[in-house]
Amino acid sequence: MLINPAKVRPNDGILEAMQVIIDNKVSGVCVVDERENLVGILSELDCLRATVGSFYNDTELGMVADHMASDNLVVAHPEEDIIDVAQDMLAKNKRRRPVVENGVLIGQVTCRQLLKAIRQFHT
Repeated sequence: MLINPAKVRPNDGILEAMQVIIDNKVSGVCVVDERENLVGILSELDCLRATVGSFYNDTELGMVADHMASDNLVVAHPEEDIIDVAQDMLAKNKRRRPVVENGVLIGQVTCRQLLKAIRQFHT
């Protein structure tokens, strides 16, 4: 589990969030409130969709809250079996899984981390 995943706030601008994604070399970020409660997920595709829509419609890019996924967020819990988490990520075609305890974001599991762990296990 990545203990300190890249994150943004709902009221951050999309350009700010894009910079966090670029700087951290990740495919998406967790969106947290002021108490570090997970409130959404913002992916590279969400940012691209926002950008293209803004150019096409000649509108402002908006805030993270305008473009993040926030309904029916699937999360992992610290005590969950990592194989079960990986299988569910595959079944749902998701590249990341926030790890939440009592609503608070405490980490994240990503495909890249899973691949590294598998590689280390086999060497």
